[in-house]
Amino acid sequence: MSAPRGRTTATTLRHNPLNAVTAAVERITDESGHTYIRKELHAPPQTPDEVGRPGAVGKAAVPEAVGETRAPAAGQGAWAASTDVRHWNYWGREVEVYRDREWRERLAGTGLVLPEGEVEEFDGGAVLYLEDVVGKSGTEFSLADHAALARGCGRWQARPALVRAWTSEGFLRDYSTTRVVPWELLGDDDAWRQPLVAENWPAGLRDGWQHLVAHRDELLRIVEQAPRAGCHLDLWVCNLIRRTDGEIALLDWAFAGDGAVGEDLGNHIPDAVFDLFWPAERLPELAETCIGNYLDGLREGGWRGDPDVVRRAVMASTVKYAWLLPGLLGRASEPSHQAYHQEADSQHLFQQRGLALSFVADWCAEALRG
Repeated sequence: MSAPRGRTTATTLRHNPLNAVTAAVERITDESGHTYIRKELHAPPQTPDEVGRPGAVGKAAVPEAVGETRAPAAGQGAWAASTDVRHWNYWGREVEVYRDREWRERLAGTGLVLPEGEVEEFDGGAVLYLEDVVGKSGTEFSLADHAALARGCGRWQARPALVRAWTSEGFLRDYSTTRVVPWELLGDDDAWRQPLVAENWPAGLRDGWQHLVAHRDELLRIVEQAPRAGCHLDLWVCNLIRRTDGEIALLDWAFAGDGAVGEDLGNHIPDAVFDLFWPAERLPELAETCIGNYLDGLREGGWRGDPDVVRRAVMASTVKYAWLLPGLLGRASEPSHQAYHQEADSQHLFQQRGLALSFVADWCAEALRG
């Protein structure tokens, strides 16, 4: 595909505005009536030692030696951008994915696809012009659609992972342990007596979450010691579109890299509920459907490992959300709340998230029992 030419109109699309890498995501229509997705990415400001370093986008910051110290993330908060090519929020990773023909080919025959795209660079960043995929959004997926996604993911992750100079490493630990979290609220009686919490969260969740947090490092090690796979690492409903031919387009490859078999499901399953795109009451059904189809896909792809190891990795990888419950405790007294950057009914949001958090706590406890 080619980038649009001539006069265009643009509509802003919902995305994470906190991420310092993503400056804009828009649907644009050119003068011929064709639509594209325009995604603008910004690099963090260069440090003095980086200025003048040769190389194109995604290459200037590639370490010359494997042991080179990682560059710090730049920007504010947990979503700061990084020039470190192994950091989970390395700003140029998605540019590299769309330039890598073998990455696209590795998905062939799995039921998953990478949309077409073109890259344009500018000083301090790049723009991706992406295919405007037509089909059913993941936010509207049926159980059968989720099953097809999981099966395709299994087929893909049964294949040897593509390791590049820019693929992420250590995503789960780095993402989940570098946030500023009010952990002290877990033991604060007043925080648990807030009406939104006391009226909507299941009994036992407090003890379950304290147990999860106390064993967080052990849960991370379970995932880190599981068989490895090339992973998307941001697999969830807002990054999925099912085309009319049945193939599922995966969007937003900014975190892609090394992960555990099943780790993508550990993100996809609870996240659908946390942001109100799947009913919490049907979370067990979604989980069993996705895991069963993922294991079928692995077998179809030639993987012959232990399915119990995969199940345990899926469950343990939900430790990613350890920060979420104390964060919700800290915001429970606010007058309004959002689900994926849109206003939500506070009672419904806390009720649904309470059920999902309880499910995650039970999963992590089961993973710890082995």
